[in-house]
Amino acid sequence: MKKFLGVLLASTLVFALAGCGSSSSDQAESNDTQQQETSDESVTIKVGASPSPHAEILRAAQPILAERGINLEVVEFTDYVQPNLALDSGDLDANYFQHLPYLEQFNADNDLDLVSLCAVHYEPMAIFAGNTASLEELADGAQVGVPNDPTNEARALLLLEANGLIKLKEGTGIAATKLDIEENPKNLEIVEMEAAQLPLSIGSLDIAVINGNYAIGNGLSLDDALAKEEADSLAAQTYKNIVAIRPGDETREELVALQEVMQSQEIADFIAETVDGAVGARN
Repeated sequence: MKKFLGVLLASTLVFALAGCGSSSSDQAESNDTQQQETSDESVTIKVGASPSPHAEILRAAQPILAERGINLEVVEFTDYVQPNLALDSGDLDANYFQHLPYLEQFNADNDLDLVSLCAVHYEPMAIFAGNTASLEELADGAQVGVPNDPTNEARALLLLEANGLIKLKEGTGIAATKLDIEENPKNLEIVEMEAAQLPLSIGSLDIAVINGNYAIGNGLSLDDALAKEEADSLAAQTYKNIVAIRPGDETREELVALQEVMQSQEIADFIAETVDGAVGARN
C-alpha cells in the first residue's frame, strides 16, 4: 500500500511539474504574441487643418502614411487662432493651415515658440469682385475688404499696390498696415475683417482680397479673380503654407515621416491636380 501511494504521489508530482512547464511555455508564447501585436499597432498623430484645401491634402496623405504604420487623424478648424493654441497645449501633434510669417507673428503675440516642420504648398491670395465688377470700375471711396491679421493684411495691401490701387511707404513690405498707405488716388476705404468672413461678406464690399484657402472653401475660383499673386512672385516664396509643430518634435519618427510624405511628389501631384491655383513644394 505504501509503495502504491509513493508511486501515486510521484506520478502526481510529474504531472504537476509538466503542467507548470506547459503553463510557462504558454505564457511565454502569449507574451510574444502580445509584443508582436503591440509592435504591429499603428501610431496615431493628430494634425489640425483648415477644411479646404489643407484637410483634403492631409487625407490624400493618409493612405501613404498608413503603409508606414502611422494613422493620421485630421482635425478641422475654421479659424486661424485655435489650431496654434491646440498645438501648443498638446491636443495636436502638428497643424497645417498657415504660412511662416503668420506663425512668427502669432508666436510673438501669444508668447509661444511653435516652429515649422516643413513647407508644403503655396496658395495665391487674390482680389475678387463684390459689388464692383473690375478694378478699373472702382469708384471713389469704394470699400475694399482685407484680412485683419497683421501678416495677411500686409500681403493684401501689397497685392493692391501691385495692381496700382495704392502705394505703400517704402520699406514697409510684409509689415505694412493701412496706416502705411502713402498714396490712395481713389480714396479706397480699407475694411479690415477676419479672413474667414471675407468671402461671406463680399456682397457688402466692392472688392475683397481673400486668402486662397477661404476662397476655395467658399466656392470662389482663382480663374474668376480680378488679380492674384503669381507663382514666381516674392509672395510665393514668402507665404508657403507650412506644417507647424512644437519645438523638439522635429526628430519624432512619425513626424519625420509626415514631413517626407507631405513633401513627396505624390502630394505635389495631388495639389496640382485638385487645388485651384495652388503650387506644391516640389513644383
